[in-house]
Amino acid sequence: MRILGSFEGMWPAGRGCGLGWFSSSPWGSGRVPEHPDQAPAFLLECDSSVLGALQRHLVLHKIRRQVTVEPCPELCVWALLPCSPGSPGEAGRAAQLQEQEGATILTRDPRTASMGWRLLAQDEGPTLISGGRLGDLQEYHRHRYLQGVPEGVRDLPPGVALPLESNLAFMNGISFTKGCYIGQELTARTHHMGVIRKRLFPVQLLGPLPAGGIAPGTIVFTESGQAAGKYRAGQGDVGLALLQSEKIKGPLHIRTAESGQVALTVSVPDWWPTTIK
Repeated sequence: MRILGSFEGMWPAGRGCGLGWFSSSPWGSGRVPEHPDQAPAFLLECDSSVLGALQRHLVLHKIRRQVTVEPCPELCVWALLPCSPGSPGEAGRAAQLQEQEGATILTRDPRTASMGWRLLAQDEGPTLISGGRLGDLQEYHRHRYLQGVPEGVRDLPPGVALPLESNLAFMNGISFTKGCYIGQELTARTHHMGVIRKRLFPVQLLGPLPAGGIAPGTIVFTESGQAAGKYRAGQGDVGLALLQSEKIKGPLHIRTAESGQVALTVSVPDWWPTTIK
């Protein structure tokens, strides 16, 4: 396994749905194990740039409940990515890590198996797991973009991103069975109608790129000049784009002031449901 550096990530539900989180937490019940001297607690991983806004949002909705909402700066969040999916020894190393003493929380990334494991610990460094290699944040984000996994307000801008178009249903980020929540009617109606014309796809840019990269919101065109969607965010030559599903198979490009046109290839992640492919 590889350990890729400490980072924060957020899963906002997007326009019409307020703030939302992936449903999986460190344990199946969503709770940190209880101890006789501790009250039940939940841990939410969030984008550090909106930590204050999220805290105010949660406090606003606690009504009269005796709930304390506070940051946990003592915990570091790590991503553990396997050197290759299903590589020998992955399960054994994970089990070894779970048996370590101390305040360590380990859980499979609830979004997709290709994102490996999430680790919360007070320790820092590659000694957290034997055989681990310390990576960097850029390497983590490149892996994430190649897998088509959006994260944080850059990929899922509040007031812009829709949960189904952002594939949150594929990543265990939307419940269609729980009780009422903000934006439930729009989301459920769209889901049951089965018509989602645009999706957030992983893309790779080919050719010289502008010095400042591709700006979010840049229009993606088909070979005939029709608009196919918009570039959302990325790193280097990989990223995400919100595209019309019916137009992803043909040649696509982005027009830039510096380099004229940049070709763009779209891929469909292998972890998506086969009905979408």
